[in-house]
Amino acid sequence: MATIVVKQIGSPIRRPAIQRATLKGLGLNKMNRTRELEDTPSVRGMVNKISHLVTIIEEKK
Repeated sequence: MATIVVKQIGSPIRRPAIQRATLKGLGLNKMNRTRELEDTPSVRGMVNKISHLVTIIEEKK
């Protein structure tokens, strides 16, 4: 199972509610938190929607 490690680099303050909800959906809510998530099309889509708030640190096969 492939996974990606995502780190939150931006604050959700003064962002639209949908972007804050997407962060929560990924399990992120505070600056510099990291999560290891399954590499699925839905997770990739969520990361792409908020690419200015998160970064992909690592991709594991």
